[in-house]
Amino acid sequence: MTASEPRIDALDASVYTVPTDAPEGDGTYAWDKTTMVLVEVRSGDVTGLGYTYGPPACASVARETLADVVVGLSAFDVPRAAWLMAAAVRNMSRSGIAGYAVSAVDIALWDLKAKLLGLPLQSLLGAAHESVDVYGSGGFTTYNPGQLRDQLGGWAHEQGIPRVKIKIGESWGQRVSRDLERMRQAREVIGSDTELFVDANGGYTAKQAVRVMREAADLEIRWFEEPVSSDDLVGLGQVRAAVAADVAAGEYASSPGYVRRMCEAGAVDCMQADATRCGGITGWLAAAGVAASFHLQISGHCAPHVHVQAALAAANTRHLEWFHDHVRIERMFFDGTLDPQGGSVEPDASAPGLGLTLRREDADRYRVG
Repeated sequence: MTASEPRIDALDASVYTVPTDAPEGDGTYAWDKTTMVLVEVRSGDVTGLGYTYGPPACASVARETLADVVVGLSAFDVPRAAWLMAAAVRNMSRSGIAGYAVSAVDIALWDLKAKLLGLPLQSLLGAAHESVDVYGSGGFTTYNPGQLRDQLGGWAHEQGIPRVKIKIGESWGQRVSRDLERMRQAREVIGSDTELFVDANGGYTAKQAVRVMREAADLEIRWFEEPVSSDDLVGLGQVRAAVAADVAAGEYASSPGYVRRMCEAGAVDCMQADATRCGGITGWLAAAGVAASFHLQISGHCAPHVHVQAALAAANTRHLEWFHDHVRIERMFFDGTLDPQGGSVEPDASAPGLGLTLRREDADRYRVG
């Protein structure tokens, strides 16, 4: 670090828990609130922000472990910070809580660096695209037919998003008849010109997943996410070989090695990665690079306003998940959120960093701890 480079002066983390606007559930889990851990890093009077959707303990890891290795570094040396953070959490494991905390700090550091340079993040990273496609994501198993119709119809017909996703695999695959009924309703609502995606969240066995897709063959499902557990690479490969839909997984990736193993196994047609889990912007771009080496595209999982500018920088980006739960919170907390009208988003080229400004008074209504 040269004497003229700005230093990281402080790091803080705060926790916010937001009730959902209706009960939400997927094939293997149900929830009625979502927790965001927000990290802020400061250099002089400039603050960068990053966040993850994870347990409150992520904030403790950020404050008590990661601050010690990040504060004092050059604010321009984000790769060095990423390496030191990975080393600092070695004995905690890079997956789970520690990895989520590292991710939030890394995102904040990239936001800070871009702001210090007066650049939008896509200009700092270098853009391969001008915009990135999104797909509407929700369709929770807890929704009644009216809720499903309103949400999917809003995306497909009011906003013109040409691809939408619903949750299936309900009750660990024990309600297949309802899964099929909901898929048929979804296709009826969105019409034939909108792509239909489904996500089982690991709720099926491999052969069960194949049977479900055969029964739904007339619905032209284009994307089958986590038909089986993402840990079951053999099962993912079996489903991939047997169905017409693209099989996707990878949202729990914590390192480039995880991504490489999934790609080497031939488990997916499109790699997913989540910057709020896999090491932030640094980790997501590394995941994109590994996927590209296997001639695969990558899709950003959830938290769309974290992903959009990194997705612009990766030539092999397919799309981002416009996840109802996270979009709602990001709009509640930040100025600078994007409009997916027409099915794609493009950041404001005049806004530095991630382009987000925290509305602290609005966020603090949900602050805990």
